[in-house]
Amino acid sequence: MDLIVAADRAGLVKARDALGPGRIALVPTMGALHEGHRSLIRLAREHADHVVVSVFVNPLQFGPGEDFSRYPRTFDADLRTCEEEGVGVVFAPSADDMYLPDRQVEVSAGGMGGVVEGAFRPGHFDGVLTVVLKLFNLVRPDLAVFGQKDAQQLALIRRMVADLDVPVSVVGAPTVREPDGLALSSRNRYLSEADRRTALALSRALRAGAARAGTAGPAGILDAARAVLEEAARFDPPLLLDYLILADPATFGPVGDDHRGEAILAVAAKVGTTRLIDNMVLTL
Repeated sequence: MDLIVAADRAGLVKARDALGPGRIALVPTMGALHEGHRSLIRLAREHADHVVVSVFVNPLQFGPGEDFSRYPRTFDADLRTCEEEGVGVVFAPSADDMYLPDRQVEVSAGGMGGVVEGAFRPGHFDGVLTVVLKLFNLVRPDLAVFGQKDAQQLALIRRMVADLDVPVSVVGAPTVREPDGLALSSRNRYLSEADRRTALALSRALRAGAARAGTAGPAGILDAARAVLEEAARFDPPLLLDYLILADPATFGPVGDDHRGEAILAVAAKVGTTRLIDNMVLTL
């Protein structure tokens, strides 16, 4: 079956009907697809008969001064990627088609939406959950695949699905990295060669912390990661740290010394004009 491109809601209804019977997986994206997105699509194909990829740069999740206007838009290349990966439908609506002009209601991310990444990007997760819920309602998938790289986002989507009884299974996909360790991101294309050398400190810090997980408590893990980041703060260009946290995956609050089981070592920093996030799941 050839790839179907649906540019609006009416086109999506027709495209979904054309898929025929079987399980449908949704892979929500903002486009600028890379190998990490390919891994999400491949995982979706393992779990479903048909894959729908949404390509929509969601204005609700960008705050004032963020990179909405310059966020990379590579739609023709994205379509080629989807064709190569056997996607059935690409849903690429406009903002006017997604949101009513007098829109009043949106999803609140609650307390977890205001900590860690949410503390630096107020309202960001409200915008994420609103568009994801709308995509769930429009596409009506059986399951949806999201990357672990956006760990807090993944946790909040799972919470929304549980709290609002949304009949969609949420599947998390492992973070895909470049050979040098940098987590794949559409924003990596903003990095100069010098920026990239500095940015590698994020993954090095996570590995340094992870190496202490079997022998140290939360303070020791954070100290090991922080030492790498503090060194990178003296690079040219410097790494400007927003946060480093060892978080409970259920709440994204900091873990205590008595925490056992999974924890997420998460970091966010700015290099040049580019803000990057990364994380690693540890077992304490």
